[in-house]
Amino acid sequence: MMICVSSEPPDNDSEHFIEVDPTGRYGRYGELLGAGAVKKVYRAFDQEEGIEVAWNQVKLRNFSNDPAMVERLYSEVRLLKTLENKNIIALYKVWRDENRNTLNFITEVCTSGNLREYRKKHGHVSMKALKKWSKQILKGLNYLHTHDPCIIHRDLNCSNVFVNGNTGQVKIGDLGLAAIVGKSHSAHSILGTPEFMAPELYEENYTEMVDIYSFGMCVLELVTREIPYSECDSIAKIYRKVSNGVKPSTMSKIKDPEAKAFIEKCIASQPEARPSAAELLFDPFFDGIVDVEDDDDDEDEENRETN
Repeated sequence: MMICVSSEPPDNDSEHFIEVDPTGRYGRYGELLGAGAVKKVYRAFDQEEGIEVAWNQVKLRNFSNDPAMVERLYSEVRLLKTLENKNIIALYKVWRDENRNTLNFITEVCTSGNLREYRKKHGHVSMKALKKWSKQILKGLNYLHTHDPCIIHRDLNCSNVFVNGNTGQVKIGDLGLAAIVGKSHSAHSILGTPEFMAPELYEENYTEMVDIYSFGMCVLELVTREIPYSECDSIAKIYRKVSNGVKPSTMSKIKDPEAKAFIEKCIASQPEARPSAAELLFDPFFDGIVDVEDDDDDEDEENRETN
């Protein structure tokens, strides 16, 4: 006898919400999707649209003595609200809960989590798939870098890129350290993840080319399934290697010469030697690679021609 188990939530599912936004539209569940140094991300539900979303929550009391951090958090939210790109995580709503002293914002949720964990989970991935992911990250970066004003992510790494595994769609998230550069086209202050930080970031005078360096390190991690500079046991050792132009040891593990050459372009020690995101999108490395959305468009065109 076959037993069918319904995956539909009960009618009184709203009773299981831990928290509801002021409008009553979004409900937060207790399930934690991710946690970082600054915020926690919970599974939530948009009752109006009938879709799952991510409820990002920051306990502001943790930063009562650090107004700069609070301002940085608000900057992320203000920044996200202005961005509209299929390769950037979308923001739907933001509010501050005075009673709980929390900053909350609702963003779209990617079904398969971040790219680092997704890559660890799936060991057998073709170079074609890796190129598709990489191309989408570049498209998101190109959008940020050509935005008016120019936006530098500054903390791009595989844990800040998210995946919809059923479609292969990739989106850049966690813009909490992003810098709006504007006409000066250069930024200051040292922020980021050491293994992915370009040498000039340490010098506190840099441009959007730091994101290209970080992108190259992301591709390196995707290809080798190892975090760059994992041979170093301290941030100081990473800094010394990066400052001296010593590449990660995992570079020697790349078997595909085309991939190795592409990564080397991105992680060139001198920022002026790195191609822009727009230029990299036309690199021979991506010859024959189309985005998921482009595939769908091609199928739609074929269907129209057939009919």
